[in-house]
Amino acid sequence: MKPLTYDELSALPLIKHYEKAFRKATGVSLRLLPPDEKMRRTILRQSENPFCAFVASTPVGCEACLETQRRIENSSATALVSKQANCFAGLTDIAIPVTIAGRHVATLVSGQIFRREPTQRDFEAMMKKIGGIRDKEWKKLAKKSYFETPVVAPDVLDAVIQLLTVFAQHLSDDISRHMVTARPDLEPDVVSRAKKYIEAHSHEPLTLEEVVKHVHSGRFHFCKIFKRTTGITFTEYVARVRVEKAKVLLMDPGIRVSEVVFSAGFGSIPQFNCVFKRFVGKSPTEYRSRARPLEVQES
Repeated sequence: MKPLTYDELSALPLIKHYEKAFRKATGVSLRLLPPDEKMRRTILRQSENPFCAFVASTPVGCEACLETQRRIENSSATALVSKQANCFAGLTDIAIPVTIAGRHVATLVSGQIFRREPTQRDFEAMMKKIGGIRDKEWKKLAKKSYFETPVVAPDVLDAVIQLLTVFAQHLSDDISRHMVTARPDLEPDVVSRAKKYIEAHSHEPLTLEEVVKHVHSGRFHFCKIFKRTTGITFTEYVARVRVEKAKVLLMDPGIRVSEVVFSAGFGSIPQFNCVFKRFVGKSPTEYRSRARPLEVQES
């Protein structure tokens, strides 16, 4: 499948809608960043914490913010798991990797929050670290924004991280499904018809000869145009369609993995595990445990 670029991902309306809704619901900032955003400090647009903007206007503060962001984003991208980091001012940042087929394509960066109520002593100590305060009015405005920074309790922070993790998984799944969907307006008719046929019969043994016959095309011509349009071979495309079906089935805890294997069209459990891990970046069991909806606890 043709690799998805960060620009294509960030342009999805879903991203902006979620950033806005997340900020409104939690009071916590959020932004999607490219996988190589390391050379300059990240500005969280409308979600930017006003205090962070004040701090970043000083040489010491800007460099310290950049160092924290580099550390957390690199750590999250390397391990492909969520990470937290505290900046020199005592604020917490969160990074959640977005992966497609095990490939890191972007990072959800959130945070700029306190995990406990800040004190006047904390503020003065932080001011000393920055140094070179411009004037009394600047300090007054910085102090106001400092104490207006959201304070998030540990259990709420855990829920925020779970929400971001679920969104990252949803984003990955949504893009993966989009990549194997027939698009008659953008691709040759023979490819669209082949995709629809594969979708309808992916749970059955499928051969290239069968699909070629259905779309009334020569084998060589079909393989050439299919690869040129989708970026992958017929065999890999069929495997990806089956993986997407398996993802949906895995969301149902009442269905055993062995049942998922054959319902999705795979010939054996070892084959399923191998293909699923290659395209998703995690085992079926791990995917199932991470993709389930959040449990609601009774009060």
